[in-house]
Amino acid sequence: MPRGRYSLLDPHHRTPFAQEHFQCAPGPSGWRYASRLTTPSGEPSGSVDLAIDELGRPIRLELHAAGWQVRGAALDGVTWVRTDPTGSHATEGNVRAHAFTGTSPAFLIATARLLRLTPSASATRVRLVAFTDPVLAPRTVDQSWALVNSEAHATDNGPLTVDEYQVTALDTGERHTVHIAGDVVLAAPGVELEDLESPPSAFG
Repeated sequence: MPRGRYSLLDPHHRTPFAQEHFQCAPGPSGWRYASRLTTPSGEPSGSVDLAIDELGRPIRLELHAAGWQVRGAALDGVTWVRTDPTGSHATEGNVRAHAFTGTSPAFLIATARLLRLTPSASATRVRLVAFTDPVLAPRTVDQSWALVNSEAHATDNGPLTVDEYQVTALDTGERHTVHIAGDVVLAAPGVELEDLESPPSAFG
């Protein structure tokens, strides 16, 4: 069960805005990721709880940030309920999308599991609902994912396969690279892996 810490950075200015302390593990029905977020000064700032099934579909999502809460799952596309800080107003949403996304590295792992790309395959288009900080506002985004390289690296615990993905935002054409090993993001825009207590888990 990998445990560790990511730094979340502004992708343009490279200034840190949060630390994400996480643990994750594959299980008989899929994969689960749980984390708590803190500000650079150490104050609690939110949490992420994501479970996906063996096909990579979100079976449970719960996000907390700035008093806001989102609960969601794959249902007729993806469905969610977003609650305001007072708890007096809850809004429901549903979009014909494949999954969710957001600032947490968990969503990059989940999308990669959903698409199951091979290096020889062409780019695959995916529609996601993004919950944007700090108020978890939902926004539908279209991306293109391609697995451009998959390379095994020798480690003390045996070979570690690192997958390099090219992700393109289809509304702006902006491209970026994501490096994933098992169920840990090694590098991505706005994400730095600061600490990892145990090796990444390999998916079956």
